[in-house]
Amino acid sequence: MHQRISLLALFSTADAPHFGSRRFLQALRFVVASAPALLQGKGSRAFGFKVVCPGPDFAMLAKAVLSLGLWLQFAAGQNTPERGPQPSTSNSEGDLLFLLDSSGSVSYYEFSRVKEFMWDLVQPFTFGPRDVQTSIIHISTTPTMEFPFDRYLSSGTLQKAIRDTQQLMGDTNTGKALSYAKEKFFSDEAGARPDVPKVLVWVTDGFSTDDISEPMQLLKDMGVTVFIVSTGRGSYLELSAAASQPPEKHLYFVDVDDLPIITKELRDAILDVIQANRLHAVDITSSSFRLMWPKLLSQETGYYTLEYAPIDDLARKRTKQVSGAHTSLMLSNLAPETTYEVALIPESNVHYFPPQTTRVTTLAEETSPAQVLISESGPHSFHVSWAPTLDSVTSYQILYGPLPGNSAKLLEVDGEHNSTVVENLAPNTTYLVTVTAVYKSGKEKSLSAKACTQEEGSKVRHLRFEDMGPNTLKASWDSADGKVLGYRVRCRRQTGPSSVISVSPQIHSVILTDLASGTTNKVCVKPMYKNQPGKRLCRMVHMQPATEAQGYKHRQRA
Repeated sequence: MHQRISLLALFSTADAPHFGSRRFLQALRFVVASAPALLQGKGSRAFGFKVVCPGPDFAMLAKAVLSLGLWLQFAAGQNTPERGPQPSTSNSEGDLLFLLDSSGSVSYYEFSRVKEFMWDLVQPFTFGPRDVQTSIIHISTTPTMEFPFDRYLSSGTLQKAIRDTQQLMGDTNTGKALSYAKEKFFSDEAGARPDVPKVLVWVTDGFSTDDISEPMQLLKDMGVTVFIVSTGRGSYLELSAAASQPPEKHLYFVDVDDLPIITKELRDAILDVIQANRLHAVDITSSSFRLMWPKLLSQETGYYTLEYAPIDDLARKRTKQVSGAHTSLMLSNLAPETTYEVALIPESNVHYFPPQTTRVTTLAEETSPAQVLISESGPHSFHVSWAPTLDSVTSYQILYGPLPGNSAKLLEVDGEHNSTVVENLAPNTTYLVTVTAVYKSGKEKSLSAKACTQEEGSKVRHLRFEDMGPNTLKASWDSADGKVLGYRVRCRRQTGPSSVISVSPQIHSVILTDLASGTTNKVCVKPMYKNQPGKRLCRMVHMQPATEAQGYKHRQRA
C-alpha cells in the first residue's frame, strides 16, 4: 500500500493548458516557501496543481497539504479556515470526557498523536458553562483526572492544557478508570453539570488488564453515550459490546497515523448527541439545511415561529410558522457560503419556552474535480481518482503524458464514475495528469496532478536482525535493484521516541540502540531513488526481557 505526498502550486486558469516543467518547478518552490502566507492572505481565481508521489514517510504532510488543496479550490478569495466553511458548533451543550490510555503499553509517539487528535476533534466547539465542557481521565495503574470539566473554558487555554498533558505510564487498568469516570461525570467537584448530555470518548490501543464490561454498562445505563476509537489491536466483539449502540456509529478502528481521517465523522456524531436538546442544523448544502429542535409543544398546545436572515443583512429576515407537532423544518433557496442567524420561537398559551437561536453557514457551491488523487502506483500503472461526482457533469477527460515532454494520451470516462487506471506506462517516470470535467452546459473545469511510477524491483530484501548486547540490535538487509541513492531506516519503539537513520547506498546494516527489554519494535528499511522513494520493507522485532538476558550470547534473529 503506497502513501502519498501532495504539494500545491497555483496557476492562472487561462494559463493552465500551457504548463511547462520549468514553470511548474518555479511555481512549486514559490508555494512551498509561501504556504503560511497563503493560508492567511486572500487568493485569486486559481488553477490547482498537486504533486503526488509515493512515499510512506510523507503521509502526514500529504494529508495536510491535500486539505490545503481542497480549501483553495472551494474558497479562493476568502479568509476561511483550511477545511472551508464549517457548520457552527455553537449552541451545543454537553460534558465531554476523554478516557486517555496513558499506560506503558502506548508509545510516546502514539500518545502525542492521540493528543493532536483530541485537540483537532474539539477545536471548533464553543466552551463555557452553557456550552461544551471537557475533561481528561488517564488510564494507568491508578486513574487520574488531568483537569476538571469547568477549568478551561476557552479554546486557547484548553489547547495548551491538552498539549501539556504528560503520559503517566503504569498498567492499563481501564476498568478502574471507567469506574472513576462514572463518579466524575456526575460530580460537582469535577465541574460536571446536571441535565446536560454526557459523552465519553475512549481512545485505546485495545488492551486492558482488568474487566471493562460492568463499569462500562453502568455508565451507559446512566445515560452516557460511549464512543470508542481503537488504534487497531482490540477485540471487535469486546469493543462493539462496550460502545453505545449501534457500534457502526460509535466504534472506530484506525491506525494512529490515520486518526485525522475520522475526526470530522466522530465530531459530527458527538454533535448529534450534544445538540439534541438545542436548535441545530443538519444536512447542510450550498443552498439548504434542515433545522431540528427538541419536542417542546404539541398540536394542541401551540405552534413554532422560525425567523432566519443572513447575519450581514438582517433586514432580509424571513419568517415561517409550523404546528407544535413538528420538530424539524427544511430551509431552501439559500445563498452559498453565507452565515444565517436562525431563531426558533415556541408560541404557547400553556407554558413559556424561551427562544432558541443558532448560526448556520451554508457550503460553497460544488465544482468538480475539487481534488485529484494518485494511488496504487506501480512500475507500469497508477490509479487516478477525483471528487466530487456531480449530476451536472456529462464526462471526464483524463490527459496524461511524461515530464518533460510534449506527448500526451487521452482517456474519457463517463460522468457517473470517479476513477480509472492509467496503464502501459514507463517505470521510474514522472507523469502530468489532468482531469477535466465536461459539464452539460458546455463549461469545463480542470485539475492536474503530478504522478510518479515506481522503479522496477524498488524494494529491499531479507531484512534480518542480530543481537549485539542488551538493548541493542544490528539490522541488515540485501540491496535493492536499480540506482539506489541511499537507504532510510526507521525504528518505531514501543517505548521511547522513534528514530530515522539515513545511510549511503554501499551500507546495508545499522546498529539500533535504546530498545527496551520486553518490548516489540517496528523496523522499516526503504531505498531512496532520484525521483521517489522505493517500497519499504518492515518487520517487528521483540527484545527479550532483562531476566532472560543472563548468560547472554550473540545469536542470529530470524
